[in-house]
Amino acid sequence: MPAFETLIIAPDPKAPRIARLLLNRPERLNAITDQTPRDIRAAVAWAEAQDDIHVIVVEGAGKGFCGGYDLADTAEQMVEHPCQQERFPWDPMVDYAYMKRNTEDFMSLWRCSKPTIAKVHGAAAAGGSDIALCCDLLIMAEDARIGYMPTRVWGCPTTAMWTYRLGPARAKQMMFTGDLIDGRTAAAWGLANEAVPAAELEAAILRLAGRIAGVPRGHLAMHKMVVNQVMLTQGLEQSQMMATVFDGITRHNPEGLWFRRYAQAEGFKAAVAWRDSGRPIPEGDEARALIREMGGHGDG
Repeated sequence: MPAFETLIIAPDPKAPRIARLLLNRPERLNAITDQTPRDIRAAVAWAEAQDDIHVIVVEGAGKGFCGGYDLADTAEQMVEHPCQQERFPWDPMVDYAYMKRNTEDFMSLWRCSKPTIAKVHGAAAAGGSDIALCCDLLIMAEDARIGYMPTRVWGCPTTAMWTYRLGPARAKQMMFTGDLIDGRTAAAWGLANEAVPAAELEAAILRLAGRIAGVPRGHLAMHKMVVNQVMLTQGLEQSQMMATVFDGITRHNPEGLWFRRYAQAEGFKAAVAWRDSGRPIPEGDEARALIREMGGHGDG
C-alpha cells in the first residue's frame, strides 16, 4: 500500500472493491496541513489506478471527520505564509495560486471516475466540509456536524460546493451565519444522502458502498461524468475561481487582518470564540483602529 504523511488508503479487507481513505491525524482532529491536499490527490490517483476498486470511502480517524485547516499555531504568530501574508501590500496571486492548488487537490475526489463517499462523524468543519462536499455522496451520523464557520470572518469556501449541493437559499443561510448543522438537518435539507445513529454509521456506509461496488466501473464512470458535466455547465469552475479569490481577500482585508491580530494578541481560541458567538465583528475603520492599537498597520 502507498504511504502518506496525513492519511492511509487501502482496500477494505472484508470488501476489496471498496477503498478506505482515512484522514489520520486524530491528535489534531485530522486538521488540514500543507501536505493533506497533496496526499488526498495522490491517494485518489492510486485508487483510480486499481482496477479492483470501484468506490472510495473517505473518513476520519478519532473523534471526527476533519476540523478544518490546522491554524491554531500559525494564527497566533506573525508568520509569513501565502495565505497569511504580513507584508503590505499583500500579493493576491500568491494566495490564489496556493489555495487554488488545494481546491484542485480536494476536487480530485469529485473528478475521480470512481464514486466517492464521505463518512462523517464528529465534525466536518470549515476546510473539512470542503473535503466532505467534494465527495459524490455524504453519509452522516445524526449527531455529526458540518459547516463553514469562517464565513463570519477570515474565510470563503474555495470549492463553492454549498450552492451546488444545497441550492441558493440554504447555501446563503449557511454562508451568512457560519452555523454548523447536524446530520439530521443535513439529511432533511438534502445535503447528506442519509443520516443514521452513530452506532449504525459503518453499517450504512458498507450497505451503500457495497451496493455501488457491484456496478461495472465503466458504468459508474459514465454516470458520474454526466452529473458532473451538469455542474460544470452551471458554472462550477467559475464559481470556484471567484470563491478562491474572495477567500484570500477575507484573510487580508481589514476584518481579516483584525482577526489575525486579535488571535496573535489573545490566542486563536479567543478569536474563534468571538467569531462564532454572534458578537458583531469589527469592520472598516473600527477594525483598522483596533489593528493599530494591537501594533499592526491598519491598511490591510
